[in-house]
Amino acid sequence: MVGDGVQRRNLPLIGVTGRRWPADVLGDRVAAPIRAAQVDLHFADYSRAIVLAGGLPVGLSRDAPVDAMVRRIDGLVLSGGADVDPARYGQERSSQCGTVEEERDAWELALIAVALTAGLPIFGICRGIQVLNVALGGTLLQHLAPDVGDGHPRFDVPREASVHSVKLEPGSLAAALYGTEVQVNSLHHQAVDELGSGLVASGRSPDGTVEALELPGSSVFAVQWHPEMLLGAQPDAGFLWLVDRAAKASKSRC
Repeated sequence: MVGDGVQRRNLPLIGVTGRRWPADVLGDRVAAPIRAAQVDLHFADYSRAIVLAGGLPVGLSRDAPVDAMVRRIDGLVLSGGADVDPARYGQERSSQCGTVEEERDAWELALIAVALTAGLPIFGICRGIQVLNVALGGTLLQHLAPDVGDGHPRFDVPREASVHSVKLEPGSLAAALYGTEVQVNSLHHQAVDELGSGLVASGRSPDGTVEALELPGSSVFAVQWHPEMLLGAQPDAGFLWLVDRAAKASKSRC
């Protein structure tokens, strides 16, 4: 029992970014007087994926100092969510751009900057691949039409449904984790356009949309699909990679 307790205390701590919305999104589940309060939302799929991969998940709050958070966690998941404000990458906002959350943009961009400097392992998912690209000076495609190319915004099917393939570059981290081809879900209407500084596109869908990014020489990896929603009995390879890198980073700091 003692050994098991020590092992559990040594699990790498993986921070997950999330959303902040008014409590009234929960409707009648919240008493009327507090519906104007704010709630932090972290989808449980991310936590389950981290636990299955051997990590200890924690939802991050944007109220805490970014540098202090980075010092306390061993790895970072940049989760899905609203569109990144096009002003962040020097574009006017298109009428087809969706909801933006400026406070989240500012928080995550600051978090990424500190995490990169600290060498913290980062795994970006959906919005996460996009905000990572913007953080490194890249741009985004503001809208992918559902009737063009691979029809990426598939909000008409269950979240765990695989709807298209992704070809992964041989010799890349992405291919080492998932093989040279993987079937994925697709719950995004924006995508990476011009690559940020140092980033390499290591996976693309058949229509050429960037589906995986990595930063050679660092512990930074991101995908456009949602692997946390595709879990079976086995952990996802991307989360296994993150937890393994986080565990090694944690040991090196001791």
